[in-house]
Amino acid sequence: MKDDQILAAREPAGTPPPAQANAPHRILVVEDDILIRQLNAVALLRSGYDVDTAEDGDAAWKALSADCYDLVITDNSMPKVTGIELLKKMRAGRMELPVIMATGVLPKEEFSRHPWLQPEALLAKPYTIEEMLGTVKKVLREADAAAGSSRRFQPAELEKAKSPEAADQDCPAPAPGREFPHGVNTL
Repeated sequence: MKDDQILAAREPAGTPPPAQANAPHRILVVEDDILIRQLNAVALLRSGYDVDTAEDGDAAWKALSADCYDLVITDNSMPKVTGIELLKKMRAGRMELPVIMATGVLPKEEFSRHPWLQPEALLAKPYTIEEMLGTVKKVLREADAAAGSSRRFQPAELEKAKSPEAADQDCPAPAPGREFPHGVNTL
């Protein structure tokens, strides 16, 4: 689901990615604004991450159902399936996957009604590339530290998971550290 322009923006052939001990983290960028989607994806690619993109929550859900990711960065206000609706599907599907919501209008009311929807971090638009990359690094570092007690979500588990319609039901309270008392958690 990579945009053709993003593939063209990769470093020239033969240029090694930044050195990493393990395979690069896989990130799904979900954004309906093509310029923001491409800018974020190129910045992440140049920082050594493996990046796929989706133009809305519906395309993101298809990507999440077909492949494994370490992180999702999503806008909220998108056609078809919003970021909140995508989060509901992910939580209902028991996807243990960190999410950064990068949006212009924070869905504070939804988070108040459904605290289990809280993403690991929130970025209020406009944000800088440095803020985004710092937030990505922080969220992935925390997810890697917690990896000993959890495991990566596998798409095949969707068949065993609850249906997306169950997303409107209440889930257990969020884990400690997932509360956002002021509604925004950027670097």
